[in-house]
Amino acid sequence: MVGSERLKLRAHDIEDMDVIAACLQDALVPLSEVAFLEGERRFVLVCNRFMWERTPEGVPSVEPAPAEPEPAAEEAPEGEPRDASFEEAEARPAFYRTNCGLTFDRVRRVAVRGLDLKDRQQILNLLTVSTEPRRITLLFSGGGLIRLDVSQLRCHLEDLGEPWPTWSR
Repeated sequence: MVGSERLKLRAHDIEDMDVIAACLQDALVPLSEVAFLEGERRFVLVCNRFMWERTPEGVPSVEPAPAEPEPAAEEAPEGEPRDASFEEAEARPAFYRTNCGLTFDRVRRVAVRGLDLKDRQQILNLLTVSTEPRRITLLFSGGGLIRLDVSQLRCHLEDLGEPWPTWSR
């Protein structure tokens, strides 16, 4: 994936935020990468997002390498399991994840519920982003949430670095 294919989005209304929410569904958010910069009225986070826009069609699948026949001498003794070989592996589509920066400007207040802010090592699973005219709510698995009260909706999303393949969707 070339650098120009990285997502770089901004949102100024609820419809724009719906697009960003779709891109961030199931993102992994290290709590250590979440900050409210109160003096700047800015809320920022870095997450690891699944690249929903990159479908397996047109994305190279990882095919198993062709295996050479094993010599008869290496066959497993009768009744013992033999080692799996590459030809038995299934080809799986390569999905992708990437790091992503998310910024909300004009934030007046941040409220947190159901999250232990002292445990900075925890990884949060972002289920979705809910948007109202002056409120954004980041909803996490396990019932945790971060609610941002904003004077105006201003959000920026930008992919950071190169994506990497993953088998899990």
